[in-house]
Amino acid sequence: MTFSDLPPPLLEALSARGYAAPTPVQLAVLDPAARDRDLLVSAQTGSGKTVAFGLAMADQLIEAGQLAAARAPLGLIIAPTRELALQVSRELSWLYERAGARVASCVGGMDPSRERRALAAGAHLVVGTPGRLRDHLERGALDLSHLRVAVLDEADEMLDMGFRDDLEEILDAAPPARRTLLFSATIPKPIAALARTYQRDALRLSTVGEDRGHGDIAYQALAVSPAEIEHAVINLLRFHEAETAMLFCATRDNVRHLHASLVERGFAAVALSGEHSQSERNQALQALRDRRARVCVATDVAARGIDLPTLSLVVHVELPRDAETLQHRSGRTGRAGKKGIAALIVPYPRRRRVEAMLRGARIAAEWIAPPTPETIGARDRERLLETLTRPVELDEEDREIGRRLLAERSPEEIAAALVRAHRVRLPAPEELLGGEARGAPGERRAAEGAAAGPRPGFEGSRWFRINIGRRHNADPRWLLPLLCRRGHVTRGDIGAIRIGGNESQFEIAAGSSARFVKALARAAADDSDGIEIQPIQEGPRPARSEQRRAGPRPAAGDRKPRPPMRRQRS
Repeated sequence: MTFSDLPPPLLEALSARGYAAPTPVQLAVLDPAARDRDLLVSAQTGSGKTVAFGLAMADQLIEAGQLAAARAPLGLIIAPTRELALQVSRELSWLYERAGARVASCVGGMDPSRERRALAAGAHLVVGTPGRLRDHLERGALDLSHLRVAVLDEADEMLDMGFRDDLEEILDAAPPARRTLLFSATIPKPIAALARTYQRDALRLSTVGEDRGHGDIAYQALAVSPAEIEHAVINLLRFHEAETAMLFCATRDNVRHLHASLVERGFAAVALSGEHSQSERNQALQALRDRRARVCVATDVAARGIDLPTLSLVVHVELPRDAETLQHRSGRTGRAGKKGIAALIVPYPRRRRVEAMLRGARIAAEWIAPPTPETIGARDRERLLETLTRPVELDEEDREIGRRLLAERSPEEIAAALVRAHRVRLPAPEELLGGEARGAPGERRAAEGAAAGPRPGFEGSRWFRINIGRRHNADPRWLLPLLCRRGHVTRGDIGAIRIGGNESQFEIAAGSSARFVKALARAAADDSDGIEIQPIQEGPRPARSEQRRAGPRPAAGDRKPRPPMRRQRS
């Protein structure tokens, strides 16, 4: 199907932009059954929904091929964030340009007096954020008495951000006979309640399964030790070398910490969180669009409404609270037919919970091992060869420098120097202490049980106990990095790990045990977490399992590690 039934000005605009056929969400709103009706539409970000509601408004706005005279706005579009509102304003400007439309934007962070002048001069369409629109309405600058159609874009986001009161005041001020179009990626109960209050006999349309669902996004999940999350993020960035990547954290403090770590390691990164001013946000986004930065570390709220066409990698550094948040975050990539990757960094104890969330969202994620320095090096070599063998245009100065180099160095030396010049600009990957796919030594020993006789390299090893056992949800996969940090040893220095009910026992290679003991002594002053590690003087003894339990023990992946009880000192 084509856009043949649209008014000529819109047809010309679509043709000039290269639109040949409507996307599923555009097709749905143009169906004859949807014309002149209130619509409640489920559509993912990046599905073409901005053009969709622009086309759906045409019958209310265009008369005899031109927009009706505008003594006051005829169309109002409300978006959750400044960035999304400005993006919508740009889209509607080119779509309605040939119809003579005047589009005004009203968003936070901009000059309100300039916006009031634009409204006073007459605007056919007004696009804005709830807070700024409400402010103009209460000051008398925004007249909604002639409004014919109102659109709520990403309505679920606006309710999550606390804009319910603003939305209700704006919609209450609009004529009851207006047409109301409500677009939302999901339809939770609050959205359904809002639709019942402000829509009349709304037609429910859903294109989530058709237009993109998860088809353009490849979901990957990486199970790692909680202590290795940051290293896994770094290796993911280095492995993919995405043109633009977005990393999601839960809090502004974590955004600040991760951003500082990435910049320190040589990544061109920017940060977005609630602590940044509008000016700082603008500078960060412009750096991403100009390719001066390639990584954005953000919180959920700060990233809402951001549209980055080159974004091809989304990393959930901290897990989303539910499947809807997962889809919203991941929807930043895989837009407009482009492919994207959404990677979840999953701490070992939370794997089963994440698997349940993915099943509930009907997302088929591939569980992969974190990239290693070896796999990253192989990808680097492939990318380097592709870059250096790509045809380039050379001017005479380039050729003259090349001739001088050939006179002084061999071709092999020049090529090697060129390769090194490319490689030194890349941040170094991280060596992960343990990986679920490869299996750290302690994990393998715990899984296989105590083998007969000492493992090679562990003759004369020394045994220790730690006051964490099954009661505290102990697991070798997160005990291993804990022991490495506390004792200043590597994973290769740790042998068998035996999990008991109230404590666990582990083996340290003979050559590293003295260093391990000294490191424990230095850390003994700081025992605020209640974790105690002591040598076993009389030799290794298997830790006893609990004989009785009050009920069935939950699976390891569903239990959170907890610190042991502090001993009361007499």
